[in-house]
Amino acid sequence: MNILLLSWHIGAVPGFLEEALGNPQRPLRIGYVDDAQALFADAPFVSAERDALSSLGHELIRITARGMGSDEFDRVLSDLDAVYVASGSTFALLEALHTTGNGEVLTSHVRAGLPYIGVSAGAIVAGPDVTPASLMDDPADGPTLTSFDGLGLVDQVVIPHADGLLPPYPPELIQRIVATFGNDYTLLSLRDDQALLTQSGRGRVVDSEPLPRD
Repeated sequence: MNILLLSWHIGAVPGFLEEALGNPQRPLRIGYVDDAQALFADAPFVSAERDALSSLGHELIRITARGMGSDEFDRVLSDLDAVYVASGSTFALLEALHTTGNGEVLTSHVRAGLPYIGVSAGAIVAGPDVTPASLMDDPADGPTLTSFDGLGLVDQVVIPHADGLLPPYPPELIQRIVATFGNDYTLLSLRDDQALLTQSGRGRVVDSEPLPRD
């Protein structure tokens, strides 16, 4: 599997795509799964994230998993070069994947070789369980959830924004998450300029600086 889990900045994405896909000399088709952002449509971070990814010059295919049956979702993923699961509410995203069965479809495609890029919420759901995110995001955003099981693509639960630079996530909150859940879950705290890169079952933390501006 080729998996890149980001806290916020996407500087590691170009190199990841080149390595995972053999340095293709063409624009890629990247599926942009936006379910985590449904509650934040007008928030500045949403446009900032999309603009940053668009600046790479690839074709972004907007995907809302909640609005698709599993057969349609499977067909869409089959036509992509990579999938990008965006930031926002971890629990809204998990609910969209669980209630539709599209989480299983996504996991199947990633295990079969589709490169997975997850940012913040998209990084958290890639782990085995999203419970530690309950101090960071509101579980009420996924009111029908009966399980907080993640996709299980990696063994760790990513805790993004660990440097405490984004206003909603001060250092004290990150420390409280680690103190509350660190004994029961394998946590990986990532700064906003870091990412977890997993290839062939082996994971390592890499740099992921902000993309340079023109």
